[in-house]
Amino acid sequence: MNVEYPVTFAKMSGTGNDFIVIDHRRSLVPVDDQPEFVSRVCRRMFSVGADGVIFLEPSDKADFSWRFYNADGSVAEMCGNGARCAARFAHARGIAEKKMTFETLAGIIEAEVLTDEEISLLMTTPLDIRKGLEVTFGGTEHSVSFMNSGVPHAVIFMDEETEIPVKVWGKEVRFHAVFQPAGTNVNFVQSMADGGIRVRTYERGVEDETMACGTGAVAAAIFAAEKGVCSSPVRVTTSGGEQLKIVFDLQEDGHAENVYLQGPARIIYIGQLTAEALL
Repeated sequence: MNVEYPVTFAKMSGTGNDFIVIDHRRSLVPVDDQPEFVSRVCRRMFSVGADGVIFLEPSDKADFSWRFYNADGSVAEMCGNGARCAARFAHARGIAEKKMTFETLAGIIEAEVLTDEEISLLMTTPLDIRKGLEVTFGGTEHSVSFMNSGVPHAVIFMDEETEIPVKVWGKEVRFHAVFQPAGTNVNFVQSMADGGIRVRTYERGVEDETMACGTGAVAAAIFAAEKGVCSSPVRVTTSGGEQLKIVFDLQEDGHAENVYLQGPARIIYIGQLTAEALL
């Protein structure tokens, strides 16, 4: 790989979803090499370790654009937790003001830095909404809802007392024929006594449960409100135990508009990658 070292990066966390964020306005990693670069630096224990990598690049339509990769080197159209981290990073680096826009494959995202840690995103309008899909996992047929809230998400409501083997069931649903060829992220949702919901997510491209998923929280919150489980603003508790706030206008036909995702984005440390990070 023709990488220009050292590569300065920030390790960031959005409610436990962790990312390597790189100011890539001056090219350091050629586009053709980025998937392999990402898959190597995202290895835990052998390299930095992360759920994904974000390259911030110039834009003639917004304050900046991004290239977002999952840990396996696959490209993702959008990531809510990653987007909040990108916004915090861009503001901290002087790339953008507190209110900003940036390009993603899902469209232009509007973001605002509310406090040092708290970031709000105006999400793209959810698309491709499907309900009542019959999907078998764990040996039982379940009713599954689906929407694209920036990336594809299956949402499954479970009883509060159900023990959920997220990696096992999530993998079955993620590769189910109903969601091919692209596959889907998978969210298991349970109601909480405080009126919010708990969401555990199996993420496509990470191929495991992650500590949080912003676009998954959005999909789960909208379907939960439609079912009457809760109403906007919805408090979503993630696998990592932190909370996201989802605000939206629910229409009579079940579609949601003016969807906002709000939550923390933390800078964990700043470092420099050497060639040995890719060995």
